[in-house]
Amino acid sequence: MYDTLGVKKGASADEIKKAYRKLAARYHPDKNPGDTSSEEKFKEVQNAYDTLSDPEKRKQYDSFGSVNGRPGFDPRNFDFGRGGGGNFNINDLGDLGDLFGGLFGGRAGRGGGARRPQPERGSDVEVEVSLSFEDSLRGIETKIPVEITTACRVCGGSGAEAGTAPVICPVCHGRGVVAESQGMFALSEPCPRCRGNGTVIEKPCHNCNGSGRERRTKRYTVKIPAGVKNGTRVKLKGKGEVGAAGGPAGDLFVVTRVQPSKLFHRRGADLVIDVPVTFTEAALGATVEVPTPYGDRVSLKVPAGTQDSRQFRIRGHGAPKLDGGGKGDLIARLRLTVPKKLSKQERTALEELRKASHDDPREALFG
Repeated sequence: MYDTLGVKKGASADEIKKAYRKLAARYHPDKNPGDTSSEEKFKEVQNAYDTLSDPEKRKQYDSFGSVNGRPGFDPRNFDFGRGGGGNFNINDLGDLGDLFGGLFGGRAGRGGGARRPQPERGSDVEVEVSLSFEDSLRGIETKIPVEITTACRVCGGSGAEAGTAPVICPVCHGRGVVAESQGMFALSEPCPRCRGNGTVIEKPCHNCNGSGRERRTKRYTVKIPAGVKNGTRVKLKGKGEVGAAGGPAGDLFVVTRVQPSKLFHRRGADLVIDVPVTFTEAALGATVEVPTPYGDRVSLKVPAGTQDSRQFRIRGHGAPKLDGGGKGDLIARLRLTVPKKLSKQERTALEELRKASHDDPREALFG
């Protein structure tokens, strides 16, 4: 327990609390979604703090160690006086029910209370939303339907019919456990009537049949920021499945599915567009217009002798960056086009060009 919190055995209550808060913040499931090792570590830290922050539990742990990770008395490791040189006095152990809490999952004996179900965080929920390429660049606000488990609208999560309430269990009298005498020991187990809750519902809610929960579709408004890509996850905290035993709700993750564009290809925050140019424009140079994803056009100067697939960077006309760092660039990739049909005049001009040209593009192939 002390090793789990990283404190010495004689640590003060303030030192234990400080160590717990530091570790709980580091391993909390909200900060490590989907990390099972962090979740297990968080449970260990919580269990250690529950024990060491309670003076009685800490005293038992210091005296007898732990059983199944909880403070308790293990008769297998205790010398009852035979051959051990010591005299065993059952009164020295105090309330046996308290000592056996770690062994049997509850508490029995004088003044023992029920071990209530521990609060559990609700599950996260993931849904997809389809966006056009243009909407992914400018961002939108939309409503999405989500089917989740929530507290029953009729009973408010109590499980009892309207006008009634859960009552103290008549079998365990609200303790959640029942005890069975085993000689000098009293062994406890969860109450079969209330299943350890300490209360029973005599008139279950007609809507949820006493579960306190129901499945229903809720509509949430979500803001999709400008610049999202295919697969971007937008988090809505606390909009997931409802928690158990008073635990916090999970989170809702909206995953964007962006439809591809006919003109633009995304490369990080940059957008790539193929711009066709004719042979004469590439050879002689020209100024061509390039469309942007925002509906306007920009002029691009093509130098004489430009080769096919050459790329030109147009600053600040790409996709918005999610971190707020402005926009990426628009990359114009030139594509040389060859006419499929030539007029008589065009053919004559090209024949004259071929006769006048001394350039052999395949010369490098033969050394």
